[in-house]
Amino acid sequence: MERKSLLPYLLILPAFAYLLFFVGYPLLQALYLAFTQNGAFSLDTVRRTINDYYFWSAFKDTLAFAAVIIPIQLFLAIVFALLLNKAFKGKDLAIYALVIPLTISDVAGGLIWYSMLSPYGFVNKVLMNIGLISHPVYFFGYQFRNREFLAIVMAEVWRATSIVFIIILAGLQMISKEYIEAAEVFGASYWTRLRRIVFPMLKPSIQSALIIRTLFAMQIFGVVWILAGRDLPVLAGEGFYQLTVIKDYGVASIYALIIAGLSILFGAVYVKFLKAEYLEVMR
Repeated sequence: MERKSLLPYLLILPAFAYLLFFVGYPLLQALYLAFTQNGAFSLDTVRRTINDYYFWSAFKDTLAFAAVIIPIQLFLAIVFALLLNKAFKGKDLAIYALVIPLTISDVAGGLIWYSMLSPYGFVNKVLMNIGLISHPVYFFGYQFRNREFLAIVMAEVWRATSIVFIIILAGLQMISKEYIEAAEVFGASYWTRLRRIVFPMLKPSIQSALIIRTLFAMQIFGVVWILAGRDLPVLAGEGFYQLTVIKDYGVASIYALIIAGLSILFGAVYVKFLKAEYLEVMR
């Protein structure tokens, strides 16, 4: 009996050790660097961070990217998952095509879209060849920040919608067809089945997809750095800049802690408001 009672703890020991050394220790180190000065507690680093010229712009831009990109990705992922949750010829090829961008790093994705949207890139050449424009459209540069924002949104939607799609599709495939068939027998329309059966039972998958995607959205960096640099500052980019260029480890730690705090906050909101209705009934 004693061995059996210890078994669960032994099984979770590797995961606990991983969290302790690769999450717990860096977190404590970040807190120490952020809130100490010469070995004593100090808020000087916090004041320097919030008074930095780029801080509030980085904070707002990070939230703006998340607010625009995540809903678009969720909507597209649900649409694609519903379309591909049926048996048809070429289904596997379609899923494979949608998943390909997931294999591309954010830096590589940024370079691809920079090449496509450059003044003489693929997009401008197509638009000029079909006569929609007579001169190249400039997407990059401080004076074109709105277009840079659009370019980053397009690049991120293309590159990272796949991960949301995979989670939603897996959730759809776990819904028993018996529920759908029973609703059809009682005359429920397609939209009624979606609203009353599919979406309520899909909430855990949507919750997981949003949590994972929000974690990545709070850390958005590579695509922004390639396409806009510091024209559109983001929290992860400013943290990187403070760490590698300015060598201010305390301010860099503040940025890292803010990213972690926002991720935890949004995760808690998703857990609170996206709980499956059938799980609430069972409690």
